[in-house]
Amino acid sequence: MRSLTERNEDQEIRLEGLTKSYQQAGKSRVVLNNLSVTFQEGEFVAIRGRSGSGKTTLLNLLAGIDDPTSGKIYYGGLPFSDLPREQRTLYRRDHIGFVFQFFNLIPTLSLLENVLLPAELSKVDLKQAQARALELLGQVGLQGRESDTPDRLSGGEQQRVALARAVMLKPMVILADEPTGNLDQKTGDDVLKLLSTLREDSDTTLIMVTHSHTLANRADRVLYLENGVLNAYES
Repeated sequence: MRSLTERNEDQEIRLEGLTKSYQQAGKSRVVLNNLSVTFQEGEFVAIRGRSGSGKTTLLNLLAGIDDPTSGKIYYGGLPFSDLPREQRTLYRRDHIGFVFQFFNLIPTLSLLENVLLPAELSKVDLKQAQARALELLGQVGLQGRESDTPDRLSGGEQQRVALARAVMLKPMVILADEPTGNLDQKTGDDVLKLLSTLREDSDTTLIMVTHSHTLANRADRVLYLENGVLNAYES
């Protein structure tokens, strides 16, 4: 049975020559072109770019949901992109957290059950997991509301639950796709501050796609995706 404190020693994430192309109307469209970049352990990296530039495609590759056309993704020393799909799914379950624009909570489950879901799927000690889930709900300001369902929450509160769920297993990395895009500015700012705190507490790398210049400025590093290439962002 896996412990919630179990972590790999090498937490670096590395892309080597990562390329993704699609066939459209008989022609090849290159979305990501020979990307080579390293994300350091505990780093907060924001990725900006125009709509359709391939930001979500990059997150899908990092999550192992999609396969690269060529190139490799390494989690620590593990050649993640070379793993069979089933093994990538298991690795994603145990080591990658997600935060989405539209929360993606399960409406029929309580807040506690939503936060606990990764632990139940990952076969960790459930007594230990429940204690952590309750602690996380307290950290995100929802103590005493463990039995509520998501429909009783505001958008900002639902995203707080999603943050707690994302860090439940102390993942190696959190992949966040426009996590404040469905919130007003003040609520979005509060959610980002909370995400940063939770990330630091778990010593987790955060890779966040965002259109927001303000949010990106809070990152340790900002990369801009344009014409399939990632470059350091210059304001």
